[in-house]
Order: sequence, then C-alpha cells, then structure tokens
Amino acid sequence: MFEQVKAIIVEELGVEANDITLTSHIINDLGADSLDVVELIMALEDAFDIEVSDSEAQSLKTVSDVIQYIEKLK
Repeated sequence: MFEQVKAIIVEELGVEANDITLTSHIINDLGADSLDVVELIMALEDAFDIEVSDSEAQSLKTVSDVIQYIEKLK
C-alpha cells in the first residue's frame, strides 16, 4: 500500500520517492499547495476506487494518514 501511495505522490507532486516516508507531511514536507492536495486526492480516489469527502480530505495530513484512511475503506 505504501509503495502504491508513494508512486501516486511522486507523480502528482513531482517529489523524489526517497523524500517520502510514512511521517511525511503532505503540505509542510512535500511542498503541496491546496490545488496539489485536491489533485492528489482525486488521483487516490481513482487509483483505489474510493471517495474522499472534503472534510475527510482535510484530516489527511501525512502519508500515514492517507494509507490508514484507504485501508479503513477497503
């Protein structure tokens, strides 16, 4: 799961895979702005066939948060 999410983050945010850890903060550590976050959420929704509400998306701060959320829905 981590590798799948990491690959999507690399593609959407243009960061190096080596810079991504479970504790990486999507905005502070990986440099995402609000548009990047929206695009990342959309890519995750497509890749994992899930739907993330706006309020839930705001709670996804770290890579670990994203993975735990996806696993909860699967």
